[in-house]
Amino acid sequence: MAGTGDRSTHTNRTTNTNRTTNTNRNTKECIMTGRIIIDLFTTLDGVAQAPGGPEEDTSDGFRFGGWQATLPSEAVMRSVTAGMDTLDALILGRRTYDIFAGYWPEHTTGPEGFIGQLFDRVPKYVASRDAGIELGWQGSTRIGADLPAEIAAMREQHQDVHVIGSVDFVQTLLSEQLYDELQLWVYPIVLGQGKKVFPDGVRPANLRLVHAESGDGGTLLLRYAPLPGEPTTGTM
Repeated sequence: MAGTGDRSTHTNRTTNTNRTTNTNRNTKECIMTGRIIIDLFTTLDGVAQAPGGPEEDTSDGFRFGGWQATLPSEAVMRSVTAGMDTLDALILGRRTYDIFAGYWPEHTTGPEGFIGQLFDRVPKYVASRDAGIELGWQGSTRIGADLPAEIAAMREQHQDVHVIGSVDFVQTLLSEQLYDELQLWVYPIVLGQGKKVFPDGVRPANLRLVHAESGDGGTLLLRYAPLPGEPTTGTM
């Protein structure tokens, strides 16, 4: 009988251990480790201002608004569409939010309907210093009071959070390395003016090339991940 008791004790101990292991595994599986993905259309000289239309952003006398419109690319559209398969939240700067809020809720059917429905459905986080900002688009929430903590919370709640356009706000994410991937669709034109992805005075940083792909119309898709530290120097 002693042997039976030992076997029973061992069985109970093993069962309890398995329960604990399974519980820990399930807990870990429930923890979301989402990504913050920055999406930007840019020129060869790094300009990301107002690719979509003449009135999108005319600040500082920018006269090339809508520069992307005359450069269609099937490769870019395929890449953009593929990214929406896992997109489950948006981060938008105030200007981009106003543009999206005025357009996408009215375009939930037709050729662009799948984009409109997706943007209308997912949570939208709007970066603004104005604590009293009115956000009429459903699912919209202001962020900016404590950006590192807010980004950390998003990673726990979402899978792929995309930052679309919003080049002014992107500067903050880049300088604080509050992102997981920088996705650039580069077009073969030079504008010589406009807001750049990396303007003068940007914080020095190291990045790792994750993926590079050429597309039609001379476009190039570049995906980068941040690396710690600053660039080092030497002598050639």
